[in-house]
Amino acid sequence: MERKSTVIIGVYLLLILLVAGGVVMLWGISVYNSLVASDNNVNEKWAQVENQYQRRIDLIPNLVNTVKGYATHEQQLFTEIAELRSGWTKSKEAGDRAGEIDAAVKMDSALGRLLVVVENYPELKANENFLALQSQLEGTENRIAVERMRYNEALRDYNIQVSSIPDRFIASLAGFEQKPYFQAKEGAENPPEVVF
Repeated sequence: MERKSTVIIGVYLLLILLVAGGVVMLWGISVYNSLVASDNNVNEKWAQVENQYQRRIDLIPNLVNTVKGYATHEQQLFTEIAELRSGWTKSKEAGDRAGEIDAAVKMDSALGRLLVVVENYPELKANENFLALQSQLEGTENRIAVERMRYNEALRDYNIQVSSIPDRFIASLAGFEQKPYFQAKEGAENPPEVVF
């Protein structure tokens, strides 16, 4: 009788361990799937940022060429914009998100300086082609700002999940790590200065 009760207790303990192990395994699978979904959401938001950057990159040559006709002495600025445009494209092709962000932030500054140059050319400001391009570029800049915000929001949720216990354990085992936020370059709050 005693032996029978010991066997029954052993079976119960085994069942309890199996159920507990199953619960832990299901929890781990659930956390992993949630991390995958969060990571994909962050990547999708970044793709939207890239879409808007690509739109801006596509508009810039037309804008620069329109301004070049009026402001031929600003060759250094035009060269800088072309180099930044090329640098962004290279970073994107290489999958270097930090390089893309750096080039985009520098492009913000260069475009700001370009628009300051335009202020000194009243006939350019009245040019229909320029006005249309400027309007498209302004709309694109607004879209970029919105997409950056959405990216940072998705990234915030992802980084919280990757850092929070108990999800942190599964994240570290599966190779999920925190990712950097999009941050403006230091001094970006200051308007660009163009001196003639």
